[in-house]
Amino acid sequence: MPLHQGPDRPDDRSLSVNPFYGEANPVGGMTQAPPKHRLPDGPLPPMTAYQLVHDELMLDGNSRLNLATFVTTWMEPQAGVLMAECRDKNMIDKDEYPRTAELERRCVAMLADLWNAPDPAAAVGCSTTGSSEACMLAGMALKRRWTRRNADRYPSREARPNLVMGVNVQVCWEKFCDFWEVEARQVPMEGDRFHLSAEAAAALCDENTIGVVAVLGSTFDGSYEPVGEVCAALDALQERTGLDIPVHVDGASGAMVAPFLDEDLVWDFRLPRVSSINTSGHKYGLVYPGVGWALWRTAAELPEELVFRVNYLGGDMPTFALNFSRPGAQVVAQYYTFLRLGREGYRAVQQASRDVARGLALRIEALGGFRLLTRGDELPVFAFTTAADVSAYDVFDVARRLRERGWLVPAYTFPADRQDLAVLRVVCRNGFSADLAELFVEDLGRLLPELRRQGGPLTRDRGAATGFHH
Repeated sequence: MPLHQGPDRPDDRSLSVNPFYGEANPVGGMTQAPPKHRLPDGPLPPMTAYQLVHDELMLDGNSRLNLATFVTTWMEPQAGVLMAECRDKNMIDKDEYPRTAELERRCVAMLADLWNAPDPAAAVGCSTTGSSEACMLAGMALKRRWTRRNADRYPSREARPNLVMGVNVQVCWEKFCDFWEVEARQVPMEGDRFHLSAEAAAALCDENTIGVVAVLGSTFDGSYEPVGEVCAALDALQERTGLDIPVHVDGASGAMVAPFLDEDLVWDFRLPRVSSINTSGHKYGLVYPGVGWALWRTAAELPEELVFRVNYLGGDMPTFALNFSRPGAQVVAQYYTFLRLGREGYRAVQQASRDVARGLALRIEALGGFRLLTRGDELPVFAFTTAADVSAYDVFDVARRLRERGWLVPAYTFPADRQDLAVLRVVCRNGFSADLAELFVEDLGRLLPELRRQGGPLTRDRGAATGFHH
């Protein structure tokens, strides 16, 4: 989560309270307006407190029009009711809430089956607060297995563990390497290759490599990394050198898309080298934030010493997590969604999102002035940039003007070796319908004549304009 500190120049003005927010008497509740940056001296009526918070939050963007986020922004009312009924249940109290714990176990079993574990009953897994925590747990397991194999020389100056990944990975992997003292070996982008290549990944591996991360659905452009090719390259590496490098699949988004829409794509536990997989239940798992999942092929891939067995409130509770208390609501909502949709329901929802993404990409291309990098045919996500002959505006101008109409579309530059490329990216989720896509194209079309009349891009500082890091 982001870190915050107090304001540089504290605003000493109090919050403004509308007379109607108080009691029935319009002046009865106006005794004192609450301060902004310290606790009020006394309580407020509940409706007054609610309205003050509600009014300030009106200035946030509309989540349904946020085409930057992968996170679910719509669920059925019944799911919302279930979540409200479970928000006071602490997931860690498994003895006290045994049915909630059972629903978590069933979700793990369902995912193990969905991801083709050799023996779903032997696969182990857990819920998390999201994919970032799941990735941390998977990375910890990779490092601990590597330290076991290299106990005779680690720690030493010659044995510094490393993790191989593309430069396009989500920032949680950089955090993992920093927090757990692992060298991040990143494959740079090159030309029109915007993610990991199998050959480049294998070339970076050595006796200190704890694993390779392959991303099923890059956040930069929505493309799948070639998990099967990466595994084949590592198989060849093992034949040549004896190095046995495991693969973790970061399926934050794609692990809940590919099983339904790309059934012939082999990326999961069908590949013997894939030791663990994570996903975000709150992305294409179709649940409100925050819930994620981490699964290992068998118990052998998750070192037992990382699992804590806590005698908590009278129960022996094995846990593997970076946090402790969290609500059971999201896990319950995940189970509800699995039951509600089933395989065919998920297939229909994800196909609808992919159809919207493909159709919208084609419509944007037809407007002229833009070049598509991807077309939404893997994740329901696509990236595009301005055409080579466009000089009057850039992607940051487009994002800024779209925001004026309520659309939140990120504009950002690509990482090392392709920092010359700045793009816009559109994420199509459940709830972003063909009708909304039509409205989006209409608004973009209305903006283009004005943008084309500019004398040049208005962005003076690309660094300041690029505030997007998802």
